[in-house]
Amino acid sequence: MEQEAKPKTILSGITPSGKLHLGNYFGAIRQHIQMQEKGDAFYFIANYHSLTSINDGEEIRQNTYDITLDYLALGLDPEKCTFFAQSDVPQVTELAWILGTFCPVSLMEKGVAYKDKVAQGLNPNIGLFTYPILQAADILIYHSDLVPVGQDQKQNIEICRDLAGKFNHHYDGEYLKLPEEHIVESVAVVPGLDGQKMSKSYGNTIGIFDEGKTLKKKVMSIKTDSTPLDDPKDPDSCNVFALIKLFAEEEKQNEIAEKYRAGGYGYGHAKKELLGMINEYFGEVREKRRNLAKNMDYVTDVMREGGRKARERAESVMEPVREVTGIVRNFNILEEAK
Repeated sequence: MEQEAKPKTILSGITPSGKLHLGNYFGAIRQHIQMQEKGDAFYFIANYHSLTSINDGEEIRQNTYDITLDYLALGLDPEKCTFFAQSDVPQVTELAWILGTFCPVSLMEKGVAYKDKVAQGLNPNIGLFTYPILQAADILIYHSDLVPVGQDQKQNIEICRDLAGKFNHHYDGEYLKLPEEHIVESVAVVPGLDGQKMSKSYGNTIGIFDEGKTLKKKVMSIKTDSTPLDDPKDPDSCNVFALIKLFAEEEKQNEIAEKYRAGGYGYGHAKKELLGMINEYFGEVREKRRNLAKNMDYVTDVMREGGRKARERAESVMEPVREVTGIVRNFNILEEAK
């Protein structure tokens, strides 16, 4: 009788660096929610990582609570995945230190993500410089098989595999599993209010849970060209239409595209349609989030249980790593030396 294949472990994290926006949702969160049905999913809030750019403890704490509510409201099911805070798994920072002793400085100096973040104005601190080592520990500590990432994180997965390979080779064993990246090629770059990639760094975001006057003001401020109302317009070069495509079915997309090309359809009309689509898409989710916020005991229990399960898996990986590296605990050095 054939043994049933063990489900693959899926691992992904999100940094609590601010309010989640449409780029986060269509670029990552929606895939996370879909993938919880396809394997043994571990999803965490990367609050240690947020320290590389935020030094306000209350801000990080509030962002962590907000993202917890956001994910649960958007459909993450704690019965189908392990959802937890990075800081609830101390084995992660333990493994990160060990991996750091196998990491050449030159490998970190090649980091494209570090250079990009410094170019955006982030403080070039050591935490930011060694970010890929902690990220590698995040992945390796659960024996992850698949890591859903954007194209910009592909190099960091290669660094993770490199460090795991160095460790395994040095100690002549398969102590750390080499993961594979899972890149969703079909996800287009989500444009922000100014036409650049939607990003908190650029201050051009539309929040997933924005509503009312705040949401309307943002949508109506999306950058467009100066083509007159009556003239035909090119939907494929319009930021508003790029956002409409994320929400509308193909038939509706084609209908609106024809209005663009026919003339007499202004960008204001398109923005109103987009506003309606956003409200319809996230309407129930907003209400669910409000209800969750009134039941923080449940939310806390979900995260505590997720942390417990994550620590259990992490400890099973760390035990042989400690043993092979000679790291003793609980003052058993004399007993272990016998």
